[in-house]
Amino acid sequence: MDRTAIIIVTYRRQELLGQLLESLLFLDRAPWRVFVVDNEASGKTAQIVETYARIVDEGLTAVPWEHGADTFAYAPQAQNTGGAGGFAEGVRMAYEAGAEWFWLMDDDVVVMPDALSILDAWSDRFDAIQGSRQDFDGGPFWWQYRFIPFLGAYNPVAPSSFGPQGWKPANALCFEGACFNRRVVEGIGLPDARFFVYWDDCVYGYLASKRFRVAHIEEVILRRSRDIKNWEVTGVRQLNASSDRTRYHVMKNRGHMAQYLKMIGDYNPIGFGVGTASCFAKEAIRLIAVERGGIASGVGSLIRGWKDARAIMADGAWEPSVQIMEVHHGEAR
Repeated sequence: MDRTAIIIVTYRRQELLGQLLESLLFLDRAPWRVFVVDNEASGKTAQIVETYARIVDEGLTAVPWEHGADTFAYAPQAQNTGGAGGFAEGVRMAYEAGAEWFWLMDDDVVVMPDALSILDAWSDRFDAIQGSRQDFDGGPFWWQYRFIPFLGAYNPVAPSSFGPQGWKPANALCFEGACFNRRVVEGIGLPDARFFVYWDDCVYGYLASKRFRVAHIEEVILRRSRDIKNWEVTGVRQLNASSDRTRYHVMKNRGHMAQYLKMIGDYNPIGFGVGTASCFAKEAIRLIAVERGGIASGVGSLIRGWKDARAIMADGAWEPSVQIMEVHHGEAR
């Protein structure tokens, strides 16, 4: 995995960002570049990045970093563009700089010391790799790696086990830990910044799976660095607390998702309607079972998002941000 760029999107969580940058110092393989996209454009964040760039430049890392302080690129944004906008900008910057691999993550994780070595071991077999994650308490952090295009929703009963091969085919990605090759960016373009939060990584991964080999691997590469209130549904599946803004985008972004599905011939209006209803119900359950409050405002956010999604779906002038190039039915193998 030559020229691997780590792309971090951060917003008002300097302490967590510091923990993440600290964990990078102990990687057993040095990254090529680190791009920190700051949606707050905070002087405090810039200072933290500068501090770790200086530490790297002084050689205080597990292994030498070839480019020293120049490894770090700090990118303050004029406005908060959400995770989707931040990752779109980070991937753009890394791509233009010449990156061959793009490893994406939020600011509320830390990396495992052998993470880059783990990803490298799979890089000859797959074009996009999603490693496993630990929760804040060290337990498994469930990630829904299978997308059902008929419903426009994740498959909640996809097997959690990996089997003896240590990997399983995926048709979605999570930008908290997703790693993909330059070929993917050349094939489908940048993530769509219009999503702001939610569904951006799922749609990007689904489009990637149409042309490229996408895998979810068993080995752990990240651990969450903050505790999130949740409701454990089963031993590995859980519902985490959310926010009204996220709930709004969960529903609104289904409009963009539907447009992408239409473009590649995978849209079914009946199935998508059922999927929309199931997403609404899931978020309502999250409100009641996990957050146990703010039900009126939460439901209001879901309804507003649903209405805006319908407007997006009816927009005859809608154009994709992600390129659609020779996408075919079925997944790449």
